[in-house]
Amino acid sequence: MSWNFQLLHGPLGNVTEGPAWDGETLLFTDIFASRILRLDPATGIISTFRDGTNYCNGINFDAEGRLYGCEGDARRFVRYEPDGSTTVVTDHYQGRRFNVPNDVAIEPNGRLWFTDPFYESAAGPWTATRELKELDHESIYRCNPKDGGGWDVERVTFDTTRPNGLLFSLDYRTLYVAQSGRRADEKRELRAYPVNEDGSLGAMRVLHDFGEHRGVDGMVLDVEGNIVATAGWEHGGPGGSIYVFSPEGEVLERHPVPANRPTNCTFGGPELSTLYVTTTEGHLFRAETERRGRLLYP
Repeated sequence: MSWNFQLLHGPLGNVTEGPAWDGETLLFTDIFASRILRLDPATGIISTFRDGTNYCNGINFDAEGRLYGCEGDARRFVRYEPDGSTTVVTDHYQGRRFNVPNDVAIEPNGRLWFTDPFYESAAGPWTATRELKELDHESIYRCNPKDGGGWDVERVTFDTTRPNGLLFSLDYRTLYVAQSGRRADEKRELRAYPVNEDGSLGAMRVLHDFGEHRGVDGMVLDVEGNIVATAGWEHGGPGGSIYVFSPEGEVLERHPVPANRPTNCTFGGPELSTLYVTTTEGHLFRAETERRGRLLYP
């Protein structure tokens, strides 16, 4: 069954990302405008949900409906409070500032995970070159809630370069990672890491290798445990698409997107069967699907 993508907004001329469904409306980030936008599907109206988000990219809700975001320009991982304030989860690792925090995944037990790649020109003028990069690695981190508040932050990957999208399996025992290198010597792979009891990660498996072409950027899970992911580009291969991978990496479906480079996707709607897609050109698309999403919230 082919999916018909309906344009809801844009193109804005710059990257839209981080779609997150709150139960009634869709939030998504307009990165270069440092704002989070909100779509009301009932009216089609798109409004500004939050300004001053420091080139925020990925956003996600925890099990209690609290919104977290990766602020690339501020080099920090934060929680956005209902009163308009911002709580900083973390902005340093071992005394050095993060690269450009990108995407977030959250467990039911409250542990927070985020990726920290450095993509040139991804978060303001200072990111045009790698000269201000303080860390000598691009890794994934786990933030463990502490009794009494706050978080302990641990680095969990030591084999990633530019880790991008992040997603848990149905049982939260596998972490899917988009290894999304840009240079010829970097990998473009969809990876699976077993999550150990202590929160550390085991040896990864490559589920799909995109070779020289643009790999996975963002992804979401369906209720059958399949990975619904954005990938592809205009320079070769099958082009910008939504891929549906089995948990073992088999390509079950591919749906062309009417844009060069889709960036992220999530399910929404009353049955969680509507797929929303963002792009590097600043689109927001919607497609009705025969699949249902698995979201931690709502």
